[in-house]
Amino acid sequence: MTPLPLLLHLLLLLLLLAIALSLPAASAASTLAISASSTSPTVCGIEEYNGTVYCAALPSSTSSNSSSTNASSSAAAVAANIITFAELSAGRGFVCGLQAGGAALFCWPSTPAPQWDQLRRLYNGPDPLTDLAVGGDHVAAYEPSANASASDSGRVLWWRGGDRFPAPVEGGFRSLVSGDGFSCAVETNASAAVRCWGPQGSAVQAGLANATAAPYLAAGGGRACTVLASGAALCSGSDVGAAANASLPRDLFVYGLAVGDSHACALRRPNHTPVCWSLGGPTTTLSEPALGISFQFLVAGGNFTCGVASMDFSVYCWSAGADAAPVPLPKIRPGVCVSNDSTCRCGIMSGSQQFCGGSGVICKALCEDSTPPPASPPLPPPPPAPSSSSRRVAKAWIAFCVVGAVGGFAGLCSIVYCLVFGFCSNKRVHNSVQPNLGATAAGAGAGTGNNNHNNGGGGASAGGSPYGSPNGSRARSLFRRQLSRVMTRQRSGPSSFKDLAEEFTFAQLEAATKGFALEAKIGEGSFGAVYRGKLPDGREVAIKRASESGPRARRFQEKESAFRSELAFLSRLHHKHLVGLVGYCEEDEERLLVYEYMKNGALYDHLHPKTSTAAPSPVASSWKLRIKILLDASRGIEYLHSYAVPPIIHRDIKSSNILLDGGWTARVSDFGLSLMGPLEPPPSLEPEEDDDDATAVTRSRSRSKSKSQHLTVMKAAGTVGYMDPEYYGLHHLTVKSDVYGFGVVMLESLTGRRAIFKEAEGGSPVSVVDYAVPTIVGGELAKVLDPRAPEPAPHEAEAVELVAYTAVHCVRLEGKDRPAMADIVANLETAFALCEGSAGSGRGGGGGFGNSSSSASLPSVTSMDRSGALA
Repeated sequence: MTPLPLLLHLLLLLLLLAIALSLPAASAASTLAISASSTSPTVCGIEEYNGTVYCAALPSSTSSNSSSTNASSSAAAVAANIITFAELSAGRGFVCGLQAGGAALFCWPSTPAPQWDQLRRLYNGPDPLTDLAVGGDHVAAYEPSANASASDSGRVLWWRGGDRFPAPVEGGFRSLVSGDGFSCAVETNASAAVRCWGPQGSAVQAGLANATAAPYLAAGGGRACTVLASGAALCSGSDVGAAANASLPRDLFVYGLAVGDSHACALRRPNHTPVCWSLGGPTTTLSEPALGISFQFLVAGGNFTCGVASMDFSVYCWSAGADAAPVPLPKIRPGVCVSNDSTCRCGIMSGSQQFCGGSGVICKALCEDSTPPPASPPLPPPPPAPSSSSRRVAKAWIAFCVVGAVGGFAGLCSIVYCLVFGFCSNKRVHNSVQPNLGATAAGAGAGTGNNNHNNGGGGASAGGSPYGSPNGSRARSLFRRQLSRVMTRQRSGPSSFKDLAEEFTFAQLEAATKGFALEAKIGEGSFGAVYRGKLPDGREVAIKRASESGPRARRFQEKESAFRSELAFLSRLHHKHLVGLVGYCEEDEERLLVYEYMKNGALYDHLHPKTSTAAPSPVASSWKLRIKILLDASRGIEYLHSYAVPPIIHRDIKSSNILLDGGWTARVSDFGLSLMGPLEPPPSLEPEEDDDDATAVTRSRSRSKSKSQHLTVMKAAGTVGYMDPEYYGLHHLTVKSDVYGFGVVMLESLTGRRAIFKEAEGGSPVSVVDYAVPTIVGGELAKVLDPRAPEPAPHEAEAVELVAYTAVHCVRLEGKDRPAMADIVANLETAFALCEGSAGSGRGGGGGFGNSSSSASLPSVTSMDRSGALA
């Protein structure tokens, strides 16, 4: 006999399942979508410029007495931040989006912060899709004919509908919508009849038989609705209700309709304000949830309605009986971008090209110039509600008292903390807080060597001193004054860098390298050579020595600047994925830095061996190792950007500055060009009367739309091929400049090509960005993968594709469109987990991306077929 507790658990599980299956949710294509579920209702939108999807939670329970919809909504989170979307639609518990261009269709769970490995790709071309329409548990989209002149040809496709929906339906259709168990569309022929498919399709279609020449459909739950040319609404489907099509305003915009679970909303003429009414009841209750707010369009799902405000493209949402309230989403694109403006029935939205990257326009959602129908009698004024005002005043006082109590308690705790721990006294801060060497480090030139420990250490030349002293003593004193002056203006660690790094004599380092013998030399950079040495205690080290070539002290400033910068940074930065500084030497004109020895050299040497006869590197033959190295390096850069205070901009991220120890752990090296990132504008760093630093750094706040801070550098420094175009052209330096350089390194690792290379003898130089990005975006990643590497295994293929798409976003032209290093680390962690087989284990082998109609699961978001081509 089955134990009673087990039976109770089974009954409870069945009850919850029945409740979940009874939640209707539906949507049509837009740039905003609501996924209504009993546990985590979510609204998602496409950011106005870069096409990134953001999602935010909505309160799971509402009532007519709630004063605001967003009372418990959470902050917005990025969904699939490396994919640019054009359309969104949502169903019961999941959201779907068409990639820009329509060639790929992705879906993911409707959580406020979906992870990359939760995405599933349903469709991957070759023909583009439009009119994405998600029902309760199925997905539909329209595939127009490839022949642009054949407007009456195309086909409707379904996924996850099983055998409940037909095979692709041929014909010309528009205004495709989906509800719970049906999809409907308007034929583009002269009849403009409504056609519906699915288990509930016949009933819905019958109710709309009289909707001749219906211009627009909306669906939600088990119903479909349209606004007739007269301005009246007509609904059809399950439990429409006797009053659903009567007693409604006659001044509705034809294209402003949204249908939810048990309600509908539309935009009224002439002010674009919403009016909502109930569906399925014996009477129709009208409400105006957003008086005074004009909207571009509305969407609905479950009991929620959301709209994009015309004033600033912000999002407002409300539930049945509640007032509209703002939702913490960024500004949303005011419509779907289209390439053919002849499809715009109401004309083109002014200035919409800026939202579509110059390659498309947004159609006006509402036809302003159409003759409005006779106005219906105005709605009766809402009854006075003094009790509501009283409740609002009472709530305001309660909130004031709560905030005041919390603030007072926090202040009391702060006072106690100051008294007990001396927090308010002048305390020295943690080691990770750096002296600002911006004014002294900006003049360092760019290194170009492709070797171990190169390009950063000082680079001096010998000869007559430009400061009038043959031995450069005045130059040294000048830089020491500058360094001392700047360090006193910034927060510093508990001790100077000389207390944190070991000081060696020149004789000790000369003996360690056997007189800087040629056989001990392991690298060469523009500022000096790198030697392998062995200290008396047995430690193996790499020693970077400033160059002795050229006129004496000709570049003493640059050498001293790079030496001081790298010494100050590395003596205080301690991280597993940053190269470790052992010590330094400063005698007369000699400037040397001593590092941990990296046994396996630089990533550059493994990707681009000097000779074709060299023994194959483990890096070249393993996708997993390449991704691990990228992950290690990204963690080091993330530490510089996110955990150093102020943040540190490396300025010279490249494959030759990513070093590998004996265990193939990657570490970022060469801080000779590094600068402090903008945190707060510090005191002025103008040179003193005897300062000749021609590359002084000034800090400014960006006045761009993104409001991000940047450094304005008078002279750009870095390595050609890795330099951020925005930094090189505008001299605006941000942490996103490092992101660009790391994106180039990722493309190097995928393709095996140098940052700048020639495809043939005598050919023109080509950047790896121009070589790889168009092919990856075009879905042909396999064409640019390194031929020396083996074909990715099924679990590796998905990881490689994830790395490729991440790299594409890292090398976007504008820094504001690039991901943060934290996002890159997260993607690379997912990719490495896929290589280890600890993620996506249920994805199956090679996983093709056909038009799956299985309702059990959605195909994997990233995978490759056996040939390595993007599926």
